[in-house]
Amino acid sequence: MNKAFIIDRLQQYWLLARFNKPIGILILLWPALWALWVASNGKPDLKVLFIICGGVVLMRAAGCVINDYADREFDPHVERTKLRPIAAGKVSPKEALIVFMVLCLTAFVLVLQLNLMTIILSFVAAFLAASYPFMKRYTQLPQAYLGIAFGFAVPMAFSAQTDSIPLVAWVMYLAVMLWALVYDTMYAMVDKEDDLKIGVKSTAILFGDKDREIMAVLQLVITVLLMVIGHLQQLGLFYYAGVTVASALSVYQQKLIFHREKALCFKAFLNSNYFGMAVFVGLVLDYLL
Repeated sequence: MNKAFIIDRLQQYWLLARFNKPIGILILLWPALWALWVASNGKPDLKVLFIICGGVVLMRAAGCVINDYADREFDPHVERTKLRPIAAGKVSPKEALIVFMVLCLTAFVLVLQLNLMTIILSFVAAFLAASYPFMKRYTQLPQAYLGIAFGFAVPMAFSAQTDSIPLVAWVMYLAVMLWALVYDTMYAMVDKEDDLKIGVKSTAILFGDKDREIMAVLQLVITVLLMVIGHLQQLGLFYYAGVTVASALSVYQQKLIFHREKALCFKAFLNSNYFGMAVFVGLVLDYLL
């Protein structure tokens, strides 16, 4: 096994796990950081912070790998995904499963450093991450299932930090679930034409001509839930300023998707990163100042 072969394999695995596209990591990471800052009143345990962030990065990568494995028959027929490593024949399905297992086991080793409740919750998180990619075959709401999976970092972060999951954690979890539903629907709008041809289900298809209106209502509900979090935790001006900026970004995203142009729908999805960042910056400043 020569050096060039090993380097090529590692490069393909890196692409398979989407480490070259950190936007997915960030969108997953913001809710975990929201949860840690609220759970710790702005002073998260550094060990917990490292493990939760490391776990998010690894499980997002594992989710990408199992997603491409599940979609290996679909991806070659979709313009946006036809060059992914499995679809392009550069990584075999067997290799992908091995990479998936290595990533999951590494994440589990990290979680073993935490309390029993968080270790138990990690099994639920792993199941959600592994099963999500197959949902688009069976339900019109795979984006909602994605929200359940992506948002699970919230109860895990509270559990790791406080060994409990209070009411505020469940309110935040609901907000994150709905947020993921919104931004992943924007993402699905990019592939809508291809998905209709190959028979893949999505909320972009389910919502039809009412997609913008439904997402606008969901974005309003998310804002209300973020306000409820502020009330429950008695947060101050800086937090609400962060939520206000996030709400303004939601309006901007609605503007981007207005004509349902693929490039602008994808831009709206990417803009979700700043939504998560705005809420987090507000939290940090509020606890700091």
